[in-house]
Amino acid sequence: MVDNRYATALVIACVLSILATVYLSVAIGTQHWYQYSSPTVRGEANVSELRSLYDEFMTGEFDEKTYSDTLFRLNGTVGLWWRCVLVPPSAHWSREPDPKMLLECRNFTLLEQFTPKYKEPGNHNSGEDMLRTYLWRCQFLLPLSSLGLVVLAGLIGFCACLCRSLTPTLGIGVLHLLAGLCTLATVCCYLAGMDLLHRVSMLPDKVDGSLGWSLYLALISSPLHMMAAALLVWAARSHSQNYYRMTAYRVA
Repeated sequence: MVDNRYATALVIACVLSILATVYLSVAIGTQHWYQYSSPTVRGEANVSELRSLYDEFMTGEFDEKTYSDTLFRLNGTVGLWWRCVLVPPSAHWSREPDPKMLLECRNFTLLEQFTPKYKEPGNHNSGEDMLRTYLWRCQFLLPLSSLGLVVLAGLIGFCACLCRSLTPTLGIGVLHLLAGLCTLATVCCYLAGMDLLHRVSMLPDKVDGSLGWSLYLALISSPLHMMAAALLVWAARSHSQNYYRMTAYRVA
């Protein structure tokens, strides 16, 4: 029979784990990790250039410099799997005084996720930037690893419930701790990668960048997983100690 304290800890840990997993899943599937604020397009000047950038962004081949420049100039947002820009619905961008902007997105394919980054974006002769390349790959793989660890923990927990055993609880707590660390590492890799990108690709004048709500969701999910891990480890250790004490008392 499980003590009420341990049962309460396990329930709270399950709720925290579910919240953290939902937050992380939403963060992975949305594009608002980093967003740019660009000046409004006015007049005929530069409209053809922006239109050309947009067409290349939507239909052209994958190129880091091309899509980065488009994100800079067209109020872009970029996440782990998506890159998006805000554009007017009409082809005649400059003729509408206050057009209603539409969000147009393209996803990063699996092949593009593993495409090398170069020291000068767009220049394949400049040499591969190993640091940016592996930061990008880590920010793609780590959140998937985090979700995988939580799913594995959930399967073990389900089996433990069927067997009415608290023995695997310690292992489940460790898995949640690793998941929280993977999520935290994802955010760190993403921020470091964006900082390095901005060092080699200077932002145009009057263009500002800021963190988006998707990144904050991922950041929140990390401590939630860690709190769930702490509760699970506490419940496992305390129950184990009480069990051994009761066993020693009965033997005596």
